Amino acid sequence: MPKTIPLMVVKMRVARARELGLDYKAYAAIRQATGRDILALLFSSNALRVMRADAPQIPVHEADILRTVENAQKLALVHLPLSAAAVHSANPVLDHVDVAPQFVASWSQMRGHLGDIVHRQNLVGDQVLIVGDTGLEREWVAAGYLEAARYFGV
Repeated sequence: MPKTIPLMVVKMRVARARELGLDYKAYAAIRQATGRDILALLFSSNALRVMRADAPQIPVHEADILRTVENAQKLALVHLPLSAAAVHSANPVLDHVDVAPQFVASWSQMRGHLGDIVHRQNLVGDQVLIVGDTGLEREWVAAGYLEAARYFGV
């Protein structure tokens, strides 16, 4: 295999990273590790800064960034006491919202829960990038994990 990537491929990948709201370095690392493109971004409610059940809207800064994402599903997993239905209703920028794995779940239970959600969206795990904000969410890893601060630039 050649050690260099053709310039046209690099240009296409830079454009794809931009569509996903990622920097090229992060996108290239995930692409190299999985061999697949990212087809969905899965955000935790923590990453989206949605913390209160009585105010389930994503803050303006984060919502504006999500609106720029192209050609990828925008999924969210919300921690209790948030309601997946309420968060989805308040944030039409999201394609699907579901309940996050419980904090007391075992690693295999978390993996199974996430796998079910991903498969219901007609995806496989290594096509989904998780954007989270806590150490627990790092354990959800599918294609990769990115800190919310890096993704949203805060």
